[in-house]
Amino acid sequence: MSYYSIKNLEHYFKAYKKSVKDPKAFWDKIADENFTWYRKWDKVLEYDMQEAEFNWFDGAKLNITKNCIDRHLAKRGDKTAILFEPNDPKEEAQHITYKQLYERVAKMANVLQEQGITKGDRVCIYLPMIPELAVSVLACARIGAVHSVVFAGFSAKALETRINDSDCKIVITADGGFRGSKTIDLKGIVDDALENCPDVKSVLVVKRTNAEITMKEGRDHWLQPLLDMASGNHVAEIMKAEDPLFILYTSGSTGKPKGMLHTTAGYMVYTAYTFKNVFRYEENDVYWCTADIGWITGHSYIVYGPLLNGATTVMFEGVPSYPDFGRFWEIVEKHKITQFYTAPTAIRALAKENLDYVENHDLSSLKVIGSVGEPINEEAWHWYNDHVGKKRCPLVDTWWQTETGGILISPLPFVTPTKPTYASLPLPGVQPVLMDELRNEIEDNQVVGSLCMKFPWPGMARTIWGNHQRFKETYFTAYPGKYFTGDGALRDEVGYYRITGRMDDVVIVSGHNLGTAPIEDAINEHPAVAESAIVGFPHDIKGNALYGFVILKETGAGRDPNNLRKEINELITDQIGPIAKLEKIQFVPGLPKTRSGKIMRRILRKIAEGDFSNFGDISTLLNPEIVEEIKENRI
Repeated sequence: MSYYSIKNLEHYFKAYKKSVKDPKAFWDKIADENFTWYRKWDKVLEYDMQEAEFNWFDGAKLNITKNCIDRHLAKRGDKTAILFEPNDPKEEAQHITYKQLYERVAKMANVLQEQGITKGDRVCIYLPMIPELAVSVLACARIGAVHSVVFAGFSAKALETRINDSDCKIVITADGGFRGSKTIDLKGIVDDALENCPDVKSVLVVKRTNAEITMKEGRDHWLQPLLDMASGNHVAEIMKAEDPLFILYTSGSTGKPKGMLHTTAGYMVYTAYTFKNVFRYEENDVYWCTADIGWITGHSYIVYGPLLNGATTVMFEGVPSYPDFGRFWEIVEKHKITQFYTAPTAIRALAKENLDYVENHDLSSLKVIGSVGEPINEEAWHWYNDHVGKKRCPLVDTWWQTETGGILISPLPFVTPTKPTYASLPLPGVQPVLMDELRNEIEDNQVVGSLCMKFPWPGMARTIWGNHQRFKETYFTAYPGKYFTGDGALRDEVGYYRITGRMDDVVIVSGHNLGTAPIEDAINEHPAVAESAIVGFPHDIKGNALYGFVILKETGAGRDPNNLRKEINELITDQIGPIAKLEKIQFVPGLPKTRSGKIMRRILRKIAEGDFSNFGDISTLLNPEIVEEIKENRI
């Protein structure tokens, strides 16, 4: 029986049982039947959880781009592989077929090799969401170079840190990028970063905005003339299963970013498998993930997962609010999108706007809607389900991380019944477990514990670039023999998992473990509240008390703040209990967020504690200026 595409709940339970009882046989069959290999593996898996060492498909030889592109050419050569929707709706969308993608990737691969890039070299890609970004990623994979994509909104300092940490030899960038009504000077940021990056030998520049830029003699080259001269054929490099594929940086709680290293074969098998099942992709669907390729979501579910399945994947250059708040829905209607995958941050922002923005568009093409990046609160879940999915599209609330490479816990459309705020059941091959503070497994329902994985899965990161000790200490020492996700979760009586937030967001108040996510859910139901974030701070009697940072909607801006505080605490008391009431509530104009929409709670914790000594690197925040404002108005 094939488990590559789960058909119904009975099929899921059979697949899951098989994947836990005999994981090696399960992944052996998935890998053998669905991919092209130069050589098959000798062993499916060898691992040591204590040392954090994992070896999947040992002995296998492959190239991931042969699986993403070449093997589709005979059957799907004229099918759209990448559908590029530009920032400006007046600019025409581009349909790049699999044949055209092959030629573009081949040319780019040849250019990189002419620039002296060889297997194992690191390449930094700092590009906006334009086709050249996906092409550069695939060209690196084709020649065996390790791509390190840095989101094109990060500062020069953040870019410099990432280039130097992984010793990149070359940077691929653009003259600039469009983002809504703004133009971003990407080349200027690269120039500033490279003042302190001695190992970078050359910079390839894509012309996108036609901005006036400085080109440094001998180092900087316009990309297009090099592509024009390059051959449109390229023989893919033969890679080993565990050869590095990419490095992707994720924020460290200590401030220094962690370069998570993903390797080739396991990541390929896992992203392809999870994409197929979580989005129920079928041959003529048009799939759209609104993320940026600068994040893991974009790597796994804009580039690799969709292309491995021969899908049509949409790349969107713009933002949800430009030229107005109907842009997402206008694109869904225009391209007849079938699967739509976005972040709760975007949903909450759009839910605040007039409903006409959604209802003026035909969303009947949609079959599956998804959420990624953080737990989705109940109010946002219902708004998304009711107004976008029209209560007929399953809403897949996916839980995973940069470190996991792919989705670990999620409903499967038309297979798993959905439940608001619950990520639901683990995917086949994923073995979650909840642990208490004494490192015992939690068997009870509705008890918050540390979410761990007790068995490896193929898509997991293999190390932190250049620092395996940190990898081991961060993920494998808190609960020996298990991977600790850093997240808290609880399980209901059916076995569904609800992510309660980072474990450092579980606050112990008077001996009670309180997850911040359910409290925030309660607050956000107040009609005057747009968004909230809760952290703990030391309290003489309770040990810890709760501090709430609350953004008000326009309707709440003129109201008496003390009355609002009282109403918010009444809501919390009603929904969770008086123990969860907030000691302090500060109304704020915004929250410090990363570019991917995650709230930087460590900063809020320090403010709540009154410790302003060291916030770490805040230059990579979406809105660094907000930190000072919150600090100044601390209660």
